[in-house]
Amino acid sequence: MLFIGGPLVTVLMAILLWLFPDGRLPAGPWHGVSVAAVTAGLLAGVAATIGPGLTAVAGHDVHIDGNGNLYPVSAAWTTAGNVTSIVALASMLGWLALQVPRYRRSAAERRQQLKWLYSGAAVFVAALLASAFVPYVADGSFGSDGPLANDTIELGSSVLLICIAIAVLKYRLYAIDRIISRVVSYLIITAVLAGMFAGLVLFATSVLPVKAPVAVAAATLAAAALFNPLRRRVQHAVDRRFNRTRYDAEAVASFSARLRHTVDLDAITSELASTVHHAFEPAHVSVWSAPRQPRGQ
Repeated sequence: MLFIGGPLVTVLMAILLWLFPDGRLPAGPWHGVSVAAVTAGLLAGVAATIGPGLTAVAGHDVHIDGNGNLYPVSAAWTTAGNVTSIVALASMLGWLALQVPRYRRSAAERRQQLKWLYSGAAVFVAALLASAFVPYVADGSFGSDGPLANDTIELGSSVLLICIAIAVLKYRLYAIDRIISRVVSYLIITAVLAGMFAGLVLFATSVLPVKAPVAVAAATLAAAALFNPLRRRVQHAVDRRFNRTRYDAEAVASFSARLRHTVDLDAITSELASTVHHAFEPAHVSVWSAPRQPRGQ
């Protein structure tokens, strides 16, 4: 069973690489595709990681092996975990291939950033490939979970995180406020979706006469429907705390849009005071405007 540090962990690592260099997904015509891919990856990772345990609990058939892993896991969950992890791993390999020509065209500081990030990512991907395929070559068990595979993955993850830390601290890799904002927001979103997914599955199987596969499918559709509204609300709240540049820019843009349709001076003054209050939260706000000059003077 191919649970490379858990399918969700593999997906999150792939997203971290694709956010290089400014903490944003690719812009332009590929932006919509990248957002859809991230959404699908997160949902698939959540479902494949916690789904087997929920199904076992719902069916009152929980068994733990000597390594602390749940068994047996149905073929459907095994396939879902394998597919999710393999797609995330393939996206990492694609990212590694795309960075080669970018490295040649990049300037000095960007080269240093990419050198550290690329080195850590290469070690991490090599560790994932080794943990997945070496057991298959040795004994025919694809992606088997054992102490050696787990240690290999932990080593690769540690190297990647250390390289990212060096690139961030020494060469200013990423817009760190944006990265903190994204990491916090997606952790909150993932936790909320995972809790909602687990709650819906347990409710449907324990209270309602619904079979586990149907409950899992319904919970997945509900999580997919709630992802974008939840992401917008959580991102707005997190940006207010960790990414003031974006939050203030959105506040100013909103004020400008309202200003275009307002001609009353008192209304404009009130909107300006409200925008400043929400952006900077001062103890007191005063707006002074020049007195109107009578016509003809």
